Amino acid sequence: MLNRRNLPVLILLLASGLFIGYSSLGTRGGNPPTKYEKILKNVGEFLTQVHYSPKDINDNFSKEVFKKYLEKVDVEKTLFLSSDIQALRKYETKLDDEILTGTVQFVPAVTEIFKKRVAETELIYKEALSQPFDFSKDESIAIDPDKTDFAKNETERKELYRKRMKYLVLDRMVEMKETQEKNKGKEGFVVKNDLQMEKESREKVLALMDRIYNRYKFKVNDDEQFSNYVNTITTSMDPHTSFFLPVDKRYFDEGMSGKFYGIGAALSLDDGNIKVGSLITGSPAWKSGEVTSGDIIKKVAQGKEEPVDLTGYVIEDAVKLIRGKKGTEVKLTLKKSDGVLKVVTLIRDEIVQDETFARSAIVTNGKSKIGYIYLPEFYADFEDPKGARCAIDVAKELVKLKQENVEGVVLDLRNNGGGSLYDVVQMVGLFIEDGPIVQVKDRDGKPSVLRDRDKSILYDGPLAVMVNEFSASASEIFAAAIQDYKRGIIIGSTSTYGKGTVQRNIGLDKELGFMSPNSELGTIKLTLQKFYRINGGSTQLKGVSSDVVLPDFFEYAKLREKDDPDALPWDEIQKADYNTWKYGFDLKGIQSTSTLRVNNNEAFKLIKTNTEWLAKQNDKVYSLKLDKFREEKSAIIATNKQLETLNKLPKELAVNNLAGEQNKYGADTAKAERFKAWMKNLRNDIYLNEAVNVVNDMVTQKNIAAANK
Repeated sequence: MLNRRNLPVLILLLASGLFIGYSSLGTRGGNPPTKYEKILKNVGEFLTQVHYSPKDINDNFSKEVFKKYLEKVDVEKTLFLSSDIQALRKYETKLDDEILTGTVQFVPAVTEIFKKRVAETELIYKEALSQPFDFSKDESIAIDPDKTDFAKNETERKELYRKRMKYLVLDRMVEMKETQEKNKGKEGFVVKNDLQMEKESREKVLALMDRIYNRYKFKVNDDEQFSNYVNTITTSMDPHTSFFLPVDKRYFDEGMSGKFYGIGAALSLDDGNIKVGSLITGSPAWKSGEVTSGDIIKKVAQGKEEPVDLTGYVIEDAVKLIRGKKGTEVKLTLKKSDGVLKVVTLIRDEIVQDETFARSAIVTNGKSKIGYIYLPEFYADFEDPKGARCAIDVAKELVKLKQENVEGVVLDLRNNGGGSLYDVVQMVGLFIEDGPIVQVKDRDGKPSVLRDRDKSILYDGPLAVMVNEFSASASEIFAAAIQDYKRGIIIGSTSTYGKGTVQRNIGLDKELGFMSPNSELGTIKLTLQKFYRINGGSTQLKGVSSDVVLPDFFEYAKLREKDDPDALPWDEIQKADYNTWKYGFDLKGIQSTSTLRVNNNEAFKLIKTNTEWLAKQNDKVYSLKLDKFREEKSAIIATNKQLETLNKLPKELAVNNLAGEQNKYGADTAKAERFKAWMKNLRNDIYLNEAVNVVNDMVTQKNIAAANK
């Protein structure tokens, strides 16, 4: 997502003011004695003195953090008792004082109770799963934590666990029944009775619960609990202000740059084990000849340090341990397929995640030749001047598409959560003459305008930008600029995500201050600014409304910025001075034609109906009676399967590689297979199909206009 670290232009404009503000921080009293206290005090000062729109850190803020943190520690409200919450209420109005003074008492108190309740409830779920369940009894369960409360006593908590375990077992048993009905009669398929399926389902749920509790016991340590607490505080200011421990900050940077230093092995989670999947050709793991697909990674050690047992770890946890600085040593304890344990020493090297970079294809459907560019994120490697930059890569793809003589271009920003603001400005400039791209305002200053200053245009033909509700931040800036200039057509869900704020990573080391985003204490990703469209409106909360709206799978899910109660409000400022695109198109005509196609498309009609129905199922109370549960579950399964088939075209789109890219990933067969699967998905993408139809309509308009000159 966007952060201030990504804004070289803005840093020049604002550095002096920010440095003065920062130099005054922490003048109250002496340095706190512990790491946690230093972190909390520094974070509190940043929030109050630098955040774009800080809430008052008072008793009301304290109550908000108190409630959110307890719900974050015990998400499903199955561990704590209501008496635990009452016992902790002495902190309910004191957390603001802790934040402002750097006192840490609440988190250790919560952690002590958490550990105790984990030990107790581990015995409860094991006992509940030790005996068969009676699925003829008519009872029900609400699994939405917003509709439940913490158990009042031990008896109520045991009953809660019994019902939850019963629900999980029933869910798996019904899945087994569905699978059995499909495969009944097939050669080699073993038919099981209800007792056998119930027993097998209980065993699966027991294994699942053991993995969850292994994480509680072995992975959820003091650092993680404290980090979650600080993040509860920061996100209570706004959803995008957050705290990173150093290892988490490194992981974040790797995602932004598209490269990391590691061993080059894809990992998977299999029955609680971290397994090696494919190896990247030429990587340290591949070169060693000692790491093979299917190996289980039991432990990870940094050089000569003690190895860390991966029991309870998920993939992201393991990845953070295995990656590190270039040239450093990592030791893996591997369990081979024959059961033998083997320690393998590897030296980390640069691994480039080029699959996350821009890529393109050609779509032909008998009318026009359309270029397609996929951009999964607005990536930028700020540590390496020669590193990957999305604006440069998109420009390269446009050049290749022009060489293919495409008549229109579709730029796909679906699920693109944002990234480098600097690169957004450069990228919009590929499609327009010089002019303003976005306006940015900090909490004290007047809006500044970021401009494209290059009068040249790389591509001036018909353009459509695909978005959905997960297109956020930088994606919204790009879509908004294209829409405001009337340069192209935005096509997708009713609106994008609605993130109109700018963050910067700031290290909590006060000596380095704003000059370094890294610190041994950690990093705060702080909201410092809001950005605005050149038409004056913010993308905050409202996002960007599509010109051409398509029925969407997640339209009714509460996943956008506007659904977060801590989101900053929408507002507007003065419009910037700009001229719309010189080659106009008839938007209303294109909208009308697309609406007619969509309304006559059975798949789109069913997507709208089915997704609306499915959204309502999330709030329901579930029956724990086999027949009734199966009936309800079957309806949901059938609807989901129908949606899966609806997302496939009756006739595949003609999507092909660009010239010379048939062997794009060379000897790396795993990457080649993933690229092949990506191309196959494009050929069946009904949304891409309609985007191509829209661009074809634009091409037709352009050709008619040229013929009438």
